[in-house]
Amino acid sequence: MRVLLSLVAYILLERLKSLMLQGTDLAKAQAGTIRLKLLKIGAVITRNTRRIRFSLSEHYSLKDLFFMLWEKLQAT
Repeated sequence: MRVLLSLVAYILLERLKSLMLQGTDLAKAQAGTIRLKLLKIGAVITRNTRRIRFSLSEHYSLKDLFFMLWEKLQAT
């Protein structure tokens, strides 16, 4: 089961790279690099009755890329 879940995660990262990250610095990055730079980030998530707020550090260097990717994922 663990190998199957790892395979699904790898396929999802490869699809993300091939469809959403074209034309960016991470277009030719390895799956581990994408995971490290886009998924393993420190953030504060606050939730109330109307919305979920996602706050990144101001010093996060890929903040613009992260939000561009987030908007592309919401559009699909």
